[in-house]
Amino acid sequence: MKSFTELEVYKVCRNLRKLISDLVKNRFPDNEKYKLSDQIIRSSRSITANIAEGFGRYYYKENIQFCRMARGSLNETLEHLIVAFDEKYIDDQELLKMKIEIDSCGKLLNGYINSLKSLQKPKEEDQ
Repeated sequence: MKSFTELEVYKVCRNLRKLISDLVKNRFPDNEKYKLSDQIIRSSRSITANIAEGFGRYYYKENIQFCRMARGSLNETLEHLIVAFDEKYIDDQELLKMKIEIDSCGKLLNGYINSLKSLQKPKEEDQ
């Protein structure tokens, strides 16, 4: 592949990022603009940003590390959605819909990480 934009994992995570952005714009109150809204936007953007940065790294091991950070941001995004649910900014159906999207992203990220691990050269594992 020539670009991270061709990766299926990137495409699915990008879709999640756009869904999160729309949800925040339409459902979160203005008083959360610099609190929860900002945190969830940043964590969802971090998912795709880490995939992109990892793709640009020379070693598979570095790419894997950035994908692990993306996975961390994915879980952080879920936590922010749970807070939004607890604060009654979103309902259980919206939380469930987002959780399904997040689970899909997580599975693809794990698959991508495993694929990268299988491509690693033995010498690279030590670096």
